[in-house]
Amino acid sequence: MTTNALPFEDYSYRDDIQVSDFNDENPIIVFDGECALCSAFIQFVIRHDQQEEFQFTTGQSTLGQALFQHYGLDNENFETNLLISKGRAYAKMSAFSQTTSLLPYPAKFLSLAKLIPSPLDNWLYDVIAKNRYRLFGQTDSCLLPDSKLKKRLIK
Repeated sequence: MTTNALPFEDYSYRDDIQVSDFNDENPIIVFDGECALCSAFIQFVIRHDQQEEFQFTTGQSTLGQALFQHYGLDNENFETNLLISKGRAYAKMSAFSQTTSLLPYPAKFLSLAKLIPSPLDNWLYDVIAKNRYRLFGQTDSCLLPDSKLKKRLIK
């Protein structure tokens, strides 16, 4: 089964002078740090990431801004999480299903979202993303990391 990575070459961000160097050995999730739903998803990933492999940055950060711009994504409204894993970028529902596929069971079961046919999967994601603040709320500040998360948070 193929994954719905964005149509960019693997590791293309390495050649973009706007994207600062970062450790890309582990998967990184770029998320809206002011979105309660997005922050809850990150907390979910942290709870289930027993190997502490995932790294995180907000779309509001310098790196997040550069990555969103590199991939042609809206870097003001952040209507998608962005996952970069093994140099490949994923957005929308493919980011969700790919992220959950990298977690252990039972969280891995959520990766079955990849079975939702396209373009229905991205339509569903877009509906939730466009209404996320109204449905789930907006935080006044970014997710505050504890000491365990601080080493995995890229600014």
